[in-house]
Order: sequence, then C-alpha cells, then structure tokens
Amino acid sequence: MTHSESMRKKKTSGTEALLLERYAPVADGIVALFAGYVEAVIHDYASQKVVYIANNLSKRSLGDDSALDDIAPEEPETVIGPYEKVGWDGGRQRSISIVLRDDDGHTIGLLCINMKLDVFEQAKQAFDILLSHPQLVPQPDKLFQDDWQERINTFIQHWLTQQGLTMARLSHPQKRALVTELYNNGAFKGKSSQNYVANVLNMGRATVFKYLRELKETENA
Repeated sequence: MTHSESMRKKKTSGTEALLLERYAPVADGIVALFAGYVEAVIHDYASQKVVYIANNLSKRSLGDDSALDDIAPEEPETVIGPYEKVGWDGGRQRSISIVLRDDDGHTIGLLCINMKLDVFEQAKQAFDILLSHPQLVPQPDKLFQDDWQERINTFIQHWLTQQGLTMARLSHPQKRALVTELYNNGAFKGKSSQNYVANVLNMGRATVFKYLRELKETENA
C-alpha cells in the first residue's frame, strides 16, 4: 500500500466517522417524524459509498456505490431538489439532497431524503372520489327551506371571508361585531339560534344573550 493510498484510507474512514457522528442522528430524527414513509441515506463523498441508511425503503445496502460523480467537491449548492424518481417497486418518490460539509467548508457527503408518494396518491384519489360525487344534486328547497342553521353557517363564512379572518383567531370584539351583523340580518329568529351561535363562536350563552339584549335596547331607544 502506497503512502497516498494509506492517507486516502485514513481520510475516508475519518470522514465516514464524522458523517455518522454529525448526521446519523439527523437522519434518524427525520424518519421518526415521518413514520414509515421516508428514508434518509448518507453518502460519503470520499469513498463514493453509502455509509448510513435510516428506515431502509430502497433496499440498498451499506457500502453500495453512491454515484456522486456529478457532485463537484466544492459544490456551491447546499440543497438539491426536490426532485422525483422511481423506487424499486415502481412507486414514485419525492427526494431532496443536502450537501454535507466539514468545518472548513469542504464537501464530505450527501444526505438524501426520499419520501414515498404512493400512499398519498391513493389518499388523494379517494378524496377526489368523495369530493366530486357525480350524483350530487342541488339542495332541495322543500326539505331545507327553513334551515336557519345552514343560513347562519353561510353568513358566518361569508363574513369571515370579507373580513379576512378565520374562526379560530376571532377576538372578543370581532365576535361581538359578528353577532351584531347576524342580528341585523335576522339570524336569531330561529328556535335556539342564540345557543347555536354561542356554540359555533365558542362563546358563553350568557354573553350572546347580553349582546342581543343590548342590541334590542339600542334598537328600541
């Protein structure tokens, strides 16, 4: 073994140790977050080999060739992708690669994160079928002509859209303003409508009744 070959072997084993120490826990954390749908593979640039696999979905083995010839030693790009590729089973995958460097900024490896898309595509197809039901007909007026709950729901969503607000982030003054608009548009004529609005807006019933009493007093005055 020549001196250069010995130094290269030492450098390779050293970079592999650095890669595993620094980035193996990162790979483990990523796949833990995404359960069984993601794998993370660490490639060593010096040896051009796979040195770590977390949640092996690609059926690769440690020591497999990495084929990193197209990655320049001082590649300025840090994140490559996302891009799509085909897995061993023919399923689509979405992947992203992160260039790993040492303390001096030299490229030492690549962390590739691969996500299986087939389960999400199946879920999307199921949702598409449910949400685009071909046999839906317009809501029958004879059945819902006095559906005050739906009218309240429609009014609230329209008001939220106009105001650029969301139900979850409504402040108390905004809820009071919404109750006022509902009152002015006759929303409280239905039986138990006060209780319904209180539940929808996550308010106390006493508070809604208080607002309505004040509105009626102002109106009578």
